[in-house]
Amino acid sequence: MARMWHDDDVDLGPIKGETVAVIGYGIQGAAQASNLRDSGLKVVVGLREGGKSWKRAREEGHKVMTVPDAVKASDIVHVLIPDMQQAHAFKEEILPNLRKGMALSFSHGAAIHWKWIVPPKNVDVIMLAPKAPGQRVRELYLENFGTPALVAVYQDATKRAWDRILAMAKGVGTTRAGVLETTFREETETDWFGEQVDLCGGSHRMILSAFETLVEAGYSPEGAYFEVLHELKLIVDLIQRYGIAGMYRRVSETARYGGLTRGQVAIGPEVKRNMKKVLKEIQSGKFAKEWVSVYEKEGEKSFGKYMAELDKHQIEAVGKKMRRMMWPSDQVT
Repeated sequence: MARMWHDDDVDLGPIKGETVAVIGYGIQGAAQASNLRDSGLKVVVGLREGGKSWKRAREEGHKVMTVPDAVKASDIVHVLIPDMQQAHAFKEEILPNLRKGMALSFSHGAAIHWKWIVPPKNVDVIMLAPKAPGQRVRELYLENFGTPALVAVYQDATKRAWDRILAMAKGVGTTRAGVLETTFREETETDWFGEQVDLCGGSHRMILSAFETLVEAGYSPEGAYFEVLHELKLIVDLIQRYGIAGMYRRVSETARYGGLTRGQVAIGPEVKRNMKKVLKEIQSGKFAKEWVSVYEKEGEKSFGKYMAELDKHQIEAVGKKMRRMMWPSDQVT
C-alpha cells in the first residue's frame, strides 16, 4: 500500500526559510505559484523576459525574474514548463545555476524518468503532481480545500527531500485532500497510459464511434450528440463521486441492465489486448522516443494534422450548435 499524508501530518517548516522558483506560468505554474505564495512561502517566478506570462505574473502579484536569475535566487526550483521544453531549459538556464543542496522539483516525472534531464548528484530531485488541472488546483485552494496529489523522491541528496516535497504539497494545498507516495516511473507510465487509452484517446475514440454508429443508422446528429457526448459528463460525475457500482445504483433500471450486459460487448477483450500493447510501448520507451523525434522535427505542429481531421468531424460542427443551448455564447468554442 502506498503511503498517504494529510494536512495534519506535515508542516511548512522545512521550507519556510527557503525560496521556491516556479519556472513557467502556464495553467499549473500560475496556480501552484499563487497557492505557495498565499500559504506564506517565498516564491519567485522564472520566465522569458517580456513575454505574456511575464506581464500576467507581475499583475498577479509575483516577483518575476529571468529563469537563470530565479534559479540563483532560490533553494527549490519547481519546473512547470511543458515536457518538451524542459531539457533545453535545464541545460541552458537551470543547470549552470544550481548549487549543492538545492532541490529540483517537477509536477510530472517524464523528463527525469526518460533521462531527458540528468540532474547532478548533489541536489534533491522531487515531484508534486496534483491530480487536477491548474484552474481547479487554484479554485479548491481558495475554497479552503485542495486536490489530491502524488508525491515522489527520485534523489535525496540532502536527506531532507521528503520533508521538502511534503511541505511543498502542503503549500499548494494538496495535503488538505491527501497526497499519495509514488515513483517517477510509476507516475510517468500510468499518467501517459491513462491519457492515451482512457481519459483522452480512449474516450475520444469511443465517443466518435458511438456518434458515427447512430448517425449512419439514420438518427439525427443532434440527438446522437446528446446521447453519446453531452450525457457522458453526467455519468462520469456519478462515477467519480460514487464509484462504478454507485453510478449503476443511480441510473434507471433499463440503463443499469443494458450497461451491465452490453458494455462488455461494445468494449470487449480485444480492447484490453490493445491497451496492453499501448502500455508496452510506454514501458519500453518506444512512445517517448517517437514523441521526442516528432517534436524535434515539427514542434507544436506535431498535433496539426490530427486536430485538423478532428475539427472537420461532424460531431464538432454539431457540438458548437448544441453547446450554445447550454452555455452563453462567449463560453462556447
